Amino acid sequence: MMKVTEFPDKRVEDYSSIVGKEIIELLKEKAEKIRGSRVLNVNSTAYGGGVAEILHNLVPLMWSLGIYVEWNVMEGSEEFFRITKSFHNALQGNTELKLTDDMKELYLETNKINAEAVDFSSFDYVIIHDPQPAAMIGFVKKTSPWVWRCHVDLSSPNMEFWSFLKKYVEQYDRYIFHMEEYIQKDLAREKAIIMPPSIDPLSEKNMEFPEEEVERILERFDVDPDRPILTQVSRFDPWKGIFDVIDVYRLVKRQIPDVQLLLVGVMAADDPEGWIYFERTLRRIGEDPDVKVLTNLIGVHAREVNAFQRASDVVLQMSTREGFGLTVSEAMWKEKPVIGRAVGGIRLQVIDGVTGFLVKDVEEAAEKAIYLLQHPEASKEMGVKARDRVKENFLITKHVERYLDLLSSL
Repeated sequence: MMKVTEFPDKRVEDYSSIVGKEIIELLKEKAEKIRGSRVLNVNSTAYGGGVAEILHNLVPLMWSLGIYVEWNVMEGSEEFFRITKSFHNALQGNTELKLTDDMKELYLETNKINAEAVDFSSFDYVIIHDPQPAAMIGFVKKTSPWVWRCHVDLSSPNMEFWSFLKKYVEQYDRYIFHMEEYIQKDLAREKAIIMPPSIDPLSEKNMEFPEEEVERILERFDVDPDRPILTQVSRFDPWKGIFDVIDVYRLVKRQIPDVQLLLVGVMAADDPEGWIYFERTLRRIGEDPDVKVLTNLIGVHAREVNAFQRASDVVLQMSTREGFGLTVSEAMWKEKPVIGRAVGGIRLQVIDGVTGFLVKDVEEAAEKAIYLLQHPEASKEMGVKARDRVKENFLITKHVERYLDLLSSL
């Protein structure tokens, strides 16, 4: 396993101007109960995707409260990550996938090797993220509470995969889900915790910066700031509805010919399938110069994503499954109305007709996008309400508080 050692310099006091001094004092008070504790987080990648992003910002904040948090990333072969991507897809509802004995064997062997590389007894709490390392608990002697955190949409899983994974999940002391409907009926309900994830308003992806810098970044990537911009930020993944986003853009373009589309994403280390969908996306776009595919492969990182979201007139999230969708809260924090498919965690964030629109298909999404582009005042009003909703529910300080409450209860 690889230990992540590089983190931004953050202190909980830095957030007082955003959430108020009373909230900061509350966090310090709650942290006193477990001050000095050692917490281990384990996931499958150090970059790309919401889990890694949250941990990069959450770990130093916990340190500033006197809690030692370590973050380890499991290691595995390319074949292992292909298998765990099948787990991801199956748990999100792909019923065509089959779980073979060879897949089980490599999955368990990789979990065993990684589990044996860590002295879990030196930690007071262990938090395991998502399916990839979930079986580690089967290869250790537990000396402290273990928590499994599920970041995927488990509303209608492939039961063959879930039944296999459940044998390990039920060994945990607690399991965390983003929404009530993700809790499987064959789990002990009293061990389940509802805890949505969060964004960090002071991270490079969300912090305020000058309009001139936004324009410089747009110029660097040949995006015209004077023309309407539709944007989706997501992995290149079969569940993200990227082809639908392209179709929405094409319908909008019939009425608003100068509209542009930005497809912004990261190629993650634990997602070999991403390359397949990346190539399919390029073929789907063809030669349209008004569609930009913007990834870390060409220098798009957190600051650039921030700029693209700030420059957007409308942000889309057309996922067909979505555990939460941090990019929705990111856009809302920047006072952008979000048009999202009414699935999973998108429904938790977007209040239909108030902070954006929840839609069922491409045609409805295009209709709402045209409305927002043609009614900038209504769009601006929605954006203000969107930011308020994130401030109240989905900022990292609220996330820290929820974690402190959970760990204290254990």
